Amino acid sequence: MRKQIAAANWKMNLTLQQGEALLDGILGKVSAPGSNQQVIFAVPFPYLASAQQKIAGKQQVFIAAQNCYNKKAGAYTGETSVEMLQSLGIQWVVLGHSERREYFGESDQFLAEKVNIVLETGLQPIFCCGEPLQIREQNTQNDYVGAQLKASLYHLSAEQVQKVVIAYEPIWAIGTGKTATSAQAQEMHAFIRAELAKQYGAEVANNISILYGGSVKAANAQEIFGQPDVDGGLVGGASLVVDEFVAIIEALKK
Repeated sequence: MRKQIAAANWKMNLTLQQGEALLDGILGKVSAPGSNQQVIFAVPFPYLASAQQKIAGKQQVFIAAQNCYNKKAGAYTGETSVEMLQSLGIQWVVLGHSERREYFGESDQFLAEKVNIVLETGLQPIFCCGEPLQIREQNTQNDYVGAQLKASLYHLSAEQVQKVVIAYEPIWAIGTGKTATSAQAQEMHAFIRAELAKQYGAEVANNISILYGGSVKAANAQEIFGQPDVDGGLVGGASLVVDEFVAIIEALKK
């Protein structure tokens, strides 16, 4: 069975002390994840070392970076390399989040380079894709997301691509007042898996976890995660509340 993953994206939120209290609260309440489940906390860069210590000895619980640079080292002031992350014991990196694409101009080719360097270093990427409102309104979301996958992932071998977790973000349903239904989430997840199957075969596609990143909350997590092609969520705001994220973790498929 594919890994079922609850990934928290704290974004640029919380002080160190607040982050430590949040982690303590969640880890103190949540049941131990099952063998097919993983819990990942993508925390701000200054908190990576502290968070890594907090999860020491926890099975199926990991810390992720929210980004990395596409070079191993050099004169890139303010950037963070995969080797720096690896030296902290970090195993996961979020790449291509819609906010990185929109606010920092990250292109598909730039993200392909990041995917390459993450995999070469032995870390695993959570690769984000998804369409904005105007694309959804034009009903061209499949072409848009398909192009993102092709440009950033399809150069990978079948062995490599199975190390990638994909997170689908319906950007049009985040902070717009519009709501994506569980059926819409399943529809796009099924499309992504079908596209991966065309490129790599059904067996490979069925081994890739695809997370939903569209305002997952405790109230809707079980319905969304119950969809056959939804393998968990990349969770923003709700991951900053102990009881909300604990409920989301508990909603993962067993």
